[in-house]
Parts: sequence; C-alpha cells; structure tokens
Amino acid sequence: MRFGKTLSLSIYPPWKDKYIEYDKLKKLLREDETSPQGRGSQDDSNWTEQDEENFVNELTNTQLEKVHQHQADTFSSLRDRTAACESKLQPTADDAETEAADDEKKKEIARETLKELDEISKEITELKKYSRVNYTGFLKAAKKHDRKRGRKYRVRPILQVRMSQVPFNTEDYSPLLYRLSTMYAWSRQILEGEDPHTESNTSVRPKDTYTAHKFWVHQDNLLELKTYILRRLPVLVYNPQSLKVVDGSQKDPTITSIYFDNDKFDLYQEKVDRAEESGSLRFRWTSQLADSPEILIEKKIVNEKTGSRDIRLPIKEKHIKSFLAGENKLEKQLRKLEERHGAGSEEAENFKSTVDEIQQFIKDKRLEPLLRATYTRTAFQIPGDDRIRVSIDTNLALIREDALDTDRPCRDPDDWHRSDIDEQRMEYPYSAIKKGEIARFEHAILEIKVKDSKYTQNNSWLNDLMSSHLVKEAPKFSKFVHGVAELFEDYVNSFPFWLSDLETDIRRDPETAFQEEQDKQQRKAEDEMAVGSFLPPSKLSGSKGRFGSPGKLPERRVSSGLLGLQGMSTSVASKAPQTQETIEERDSDDDGIQGNSVGVTDSSKRSGLMQILPAFSNSRYAQRHRKGAARKDAPLPPGVKDPGVWIKDQGPLKVEAKVWLANQRTFIKWLHVAVLLGTLSLGLGNAAGKNNTIASTLSIVYTVIAVFAACWGIGVYLWRSQLITQRSGRDFDALTGPYVVAIALCVALILNFVFKYASAREKTRGEGFLGLALVAQEL
Repeated sequence: MRFGKTLSLSIYPPWKDKYIEYDKLKKLLREDETSPQGRGSQDDSNWTEQDEENFVNELTNTQLEKVHQHQADTFSSLRDRTAACESKLQPTADDAETEAADDEKKKEIARETLKELDEISKEITELKKYSRVNYTGFLKAAKKHDRKRGRKYRVRPILQVRMSQVPFNTEDYSPLLYRLSTMYAWSRQILEGEDPHTESNTSVRPKDTYTAHKFWVHQDNLLELKTYILRRLPVLVYNPQSLKVVDGSQKDPTITSIYFDNDKFDLYQEKVDRAEESGSLRFRWTSQLADSPEILIEKKIVNEKTGSRDIRLPIKEKHIKSFLAGENKLEKQLRKLEERHGAGSEEAENFKSTVDEIQQFIKDKRLEPLLRATYTRTAFQIPGDDRIRVSIDTNLALIREDALDTDRPCRDPDDWHRSDIDEQRMEYPYSAIKKGEIARFEHAILEIKVKDSKYTQNNSWLNDLMSSHLVKEAPKFSKFVHGVAELFEDYVNSFPFWLSDLETDIRRDPETAFQEEQDKQQRKAEDEMAVGSFLPPSKLSGSKGRFGSPGKLPERRVSSGLLGLQGMSTSVASKAPQTQETIEERDSDDDGIQGNSVGVTDSSKRSGLMQILPAFSNSRYAQRHRKGAARKDAPLPPGVKDPGVWIKDQGPLKVEAKVWLANQRTFIKWLHVAVLLGTLSLGLGNAAGKNNTIASTLSIVYTVIAVFAACWGIGVYLWRSQLITQRSGRDFDALTGPYVVAIALCVALILNFVFKYASAREKTRGEGFLGLALVAQEL
C-alpha cells in the first residue's frame, strides 16, 4: 500500500487539517506527473535552487512546525484535562476517610469522571497514532526527494537535525497513562461500592521478575563504560561445550539471529504499532554456521495483559528446511525423549506441542527468513548469580535475507539462509555485501537486567551508570525493528521513533546529562504527587508499589565519578536462564513491553535527631554494619561455598602507622579525661570538711566517673587493637562512653547546684533580707 493511502486512512477527523500535507510536498517535488510542472521532472536541469529552497522550507519549517505545535498543544491540553479530573475526584478521596460524603453524589462525580477519562484515553491513542504517521510521512518525503534530487541536494540530514530540535515523536505517554489508570480504578471502585483503600489479593507476582534497561553507547565511551562495569562485575567467559578448558584469551562470541516475517511485514507492524499482542520468530546460533553450532528456534508471544511467553527448540541444520515446510516433526528427538522419560511423559508431550505450535505459527503467518542480525557480545555477570546481568553488543550488522525481489533475491528462495555469508565465513564489517543489503549500526547496545530482589535494590552504581553521560537510553530499541526500517523502507509505512536520533551525536556533557535527569525526576515527582491521594496507605508507604508516596520520593545522589540519578527502563518478566552463560540467555530484543521507571535509592540518609545521633540509626545497613555480619546476611550463589578465610585476610599483616597511632591517641585522650576528673574529685574531697556531706558525696561521684572513663578508654583501646590485627571490616565507632560521661557530668553539676542551694536556704530560713543576702553570697 502506498503511503499516501495509508495517511488518508489514518487521519483522525477532528485533526484533519493538522497532518502533514503529503500531496503538496509531492507537487513541490514535481512527483505528480499530471501537473504542469510534472513534465520533464526527471531532468535535474529543471530543478533550480529556488525549487529546492521552497521544498526544504515547506518540509522542515512549515509542515514540521505545524505537526510539532499541534502535538505539543494537544498533549498539554490532555495533561490539563487530566489534572482537572483529579481535582474533581479529589473530594471523594478525602471523604472516603471520614465517610461523610453522600454516596450518590460521589457516584455521580465518578460517572462524570469516567466519561471524561474515556475521552482523554481515546485522544491519547489518536495522538500517538498521529505522531507515528506524521513521523513516517516526513521520512518518506525526504526519501523521495533524495532519490529524485539526491545527485545535487540531500534533505534527510537537515530533516533529522530539525526533528531533533522539535521532537514531537519522542513524547513519553506512560506517566499520563498511570495517572489515568489510578483514577479509573478509583472511580470504578466507588461505583461498584467497594472500599477504595482495600488492596486486591488476586495479583500474583511472577516467580522471577527482571527489570531490563537498554541504552546506546557511543564508540568513544565504550572503553570507559567497560572499565566502569569491570570494577563491579567480572567478564563472563563463554565456554562452548566442545571445549573442556576455558580459554581466557578467547574472543567475545559472535551471535547470529535470523528473523522471520511475511511479505506484508505483519510481525514488524505489530511491534511498531505496539499492538496488544505481538509475536516473533527467529533462528539463533553462536559463532560460524560452518562450525555446526546448536541452532535454537525461538518463538515469543507478548501480550500486554498476560505478559510474555516464549518457547525454544533446538534443531540441527540438516532438518531446518523440512521443518519449515512442515514435513519433519523431529520424530527422532521425540523418540529419544520417550526412551528417556517414557511414552506419554510430560517432557515428550511438551516437545510435541512445541513443534506443532511453531510449525502452525509459520504456516498461519506465512513466515519466511527476512533479516539477519550479527553482533559481538561481551557479558558481565557473577558466575552462578543471575541477580544482575549486563551485556554489551558491538559490531551490529543487519543484513537482508529475503527473496521478495524475484529478479534479484538476496537469498535462494529454496534455502533458509544466505549461503554466501556462511560458506565464505564472512565476518564484520561484511565488505562483500552489497550496499543496499546491509546496515551497520554505529553504536554499541548496553542491556542491564536486574532481578527484583532485596539484595539488588540498593545498587547505587547501576543508577550512576544508567544516568551518566556515557549512555543514551533506548527503552524500546529492537534489532529486528531497526533492521526492517533501515533495509525495507520501501515495503513498510511505519517507522520506529529512534531513527531520527541516528543522525545526531548521542554524546553528552556530564553537566547537561545531570540537568536533564533533574528535570525528568521533577516531572516524575509531579506525576507521583498527582496520584498519591488515590492510592491505599499501604501502597503509599510500600517500596514495591508502582507509585511512591509523594512525601517519600527517592533521594537523589551524585557520586564522585558518574551522576547518580534514575534511568528509564523496560520491565520484562522472564524465567531464569537455562545456562549460566549470558550470551545464551533470552534476549529482550522482542519483548515489546515498556514498564515503569525504576531506580536504586540511598537509604542511609537520616533526618531530625538521626543527624545528631547517627549511631542510633535503625536502618538494616547500620544494624548489619555495627554487628559485623553483613557478609553473612546475603545468601551465596548456587555452587559457591564460604572460603572461611577471605583473600584480604591472607598474607603477612601490615598495619599502617597512622591507624595504630590513632588508636593510641584516642586512648591517651581518655586517660587525660580520667586524670582531670580524678584530680577534681581528690581536691573536692580534701577541701570538704567533716560536716560537708554534699562535697564528700560529689567527690565520690566524680571518682566513679573518672574510673569509668579510664576503664572505658582501656577497653576500647584493646577492642580496636584486636579489630585492627584481625583486619575486620566492622565499624570502629564506640559512642556509648562519651554519652555516659557527658550525661553523668551534667547530672553531677545540676545536683551540686540543687543541694548547695537547698543547704544554704535551710541555714538562713527566717532571717529575712539578711538571709537572702547570705544565700546569694553562699552561692
């Protein structure tokens, strides 16, 4: 279908005058052969600089500014309407606590709010479609121009720069949708007569929930990024099954994926349109195909409501053609499973259903190989510990594998892959591939997967990395979608939004990155404040809810090296990998789910008296740190045993002189305090007479304090000396002694004043003004 027809079918009637005027641009380009200017338009000699100026001005200024302005005004209006709904619904949330509002009045407000929410939701959907179809229209117009007038003029670079200045296509609608979702839930609970503050017990959390983050990395920042990650996670060396010993000098593996689609690109369109349910199919293997690696068939179905479901099926190369034709049901592998587990076993039945499901999927969708993606992967992960997994893909090449053009097919229609690449063992940059059949991605792709666990919630270095100037967030990036958009642009009428970012420099100044994150956090805080009053108190104070409490927003922190702010993310639910090698795990390339923003907060900050008395912190970290049991609290990864003696505790003991002398200096200070108090008590006791019981008692009190100070100083000195010699990582703070001495001295001084005043007043009672004078003189 031509784009002009696609545009006409996509127009939302109330906004019909706000779309890109594609026909007008074609006439300016003299694409319309029926117009008077159309004749002879193939001759560039008839195309003047004035014609070029008119077209460029219309495309990059008039049309682009019109679309951008409408998108910005509409989105701003939707935010205002959402805020108005929140204001209208707010009294029902306040009255829900006191139960003083009239139920019928609350229901009427809820019904009116629901109607308005429906209209807002509809316009958000239309606005998203509006942005996508106009974005595609600009790229199509620029492509027509460069194809027709590209020998003298090129407009696409100018368009990409202008689109980066007026980014109508990059608006994130998720925060607005979360606000609508909260009001929807509240209104329906009011209408259904339920307690809006009652939490649902029907939600079931996935067994293993991962949060996936995707970023682009400029080649200039790649080495710095790798060294930053290496300080926290080791490189995971891939060990093929054919090798018995891991070769430390082995290169990072090259991974090849062949993606399937039909001639109408239905699977691609589902992903670009963010359909409620989308599917994908690919073949994947590691290293060269001539080395006979294990080939995996991977099918994934993503549903916005039920989550994602993926299946994997190993297959040998010789069986692929017959499998794709539906002739081979992999009976040999099935028989092996039945011999191992028994006929009719669960494993055998699952295998049969998997084979049938994949073959039926290929048949129903009429799938064929269309795109090859090859890349080199560097993996970072603690072996046996999948709580944090990091991968960096470089040298990404996207190659056509289709046979859509029957005159010049890229692949033999009777084969399942391009034989020239695999038989000649081509490697990056694939210089022998024709220009129009390959697209090389200039950036590296960073992916971070974090398991939702209490042991991975306080990794501030992840926030530092994700919010730094070293990376550019790309939450919806897909190799398959990008490859189709780059290599099959004549066949598709929708493009992903990130294409406009490829013409701009993704490197950023650290201060600029910091300011951008500050603005993003402020906008997020405003959205959280808007929905806070509609949530149950348990969700407001909980740490795992979608929205945080407006009064307890995440703290922002800045590390000494990278900026410690929060990055955007993609929430992905998946099962634990079948193998420990990160390169063998399921890629989130086709997940298609955009989740909430997540971050790691610093829980060590205190307020009020905790700033004055830091030793009394009740945080879990402070308690573990004081007890010296931090390393015993976290479970060890599977297959890892406690070594008993840490590496830091091995070898000869070397104590820095300043550490030892600091302990001695503190001990001398305590003895100095004890001697002063002892001297004071001795002088007070000698000066007191036989009848001065107050002075005698206080001298004893000061003596006790002096003895305590001396004993405390000796005890702390010996305790700290032991910690130093044992190379302990425990906290050296011991604040009990200073507090005891200070409080005891204050109490002694106060009692001294009280008793002296009472004694003097007793002596002079009944002597009038002379007695008062004597009291004053006594004091």
